[in-house]
Amino acid sequence: MDKRELLRCALSGAAAIAGATATPARAQNSPKTASGPVLLTISGAIGAGNRGALDPALDQLMARHQISFIKAHAFDFRALTGLPAVTIKPTLEYDQRQHALTGPLLADVLKECGARTTEQTMLLVHAVDGRAVQVPAAEATRRRFILATHLDGNPMALGGLGPLWTVFDADRQPDVAAKPLAERFGRCPWGTYHIEVRPA
Repeated sequence: MDKRELLRCALSGAAAIAGATATPARAQNSPKTASGPVLLTISGAIGAGNRGALDPALDQLMARHQISFIKAHAFDFRALTGLPAVTIKPTLEYDQRQHALTGPLLADVLKECGARTTEQTMLLVHAVDGRAVQVPAAEATRRRFILATHLDGNPMALGGLGPLWTVFDADRQPDVAAKPLAERFGRCPWGTYHIEVRPA
């Protein structure tokens, strides 16, 4: 190998090392953007976000549900399933049977997008059918709400209870388990697609 070829190889190696070290630094200083279809958008009292303001022309469902924001954090399936998963086994009102629901804790998802919550923070959880439910953030943490991505080991489908379900194990909460089955999941909208973090 002549000197010119040796110099070219050395410069190529240095550039590769510089690129390898620079990429993680950029990733640490900026939020990760979604690489797949977005399943969940969180807005309100959050961190920097990874997307801009709602576009009324292209964010049609959110616009129709009168959602508005200047920044938000978008999660795709990979981002949600990359968080530590929890499995709960509540009895569901739809077939009166226990099912395994798996997904990250809602508290962890909120932490991932830099949400700032206090005892007074409210979460407005929107479902694809237009339902909007207010859940105190403190209650969501205390009851260990999850954002279920899987039902009995399978990803939940749009058109069923998914692709995301904001839910907790009602069977393990004595005050809720004492209620009739049809009244246990009033604060658990299936088909969750947007959450607004509302400060006090």
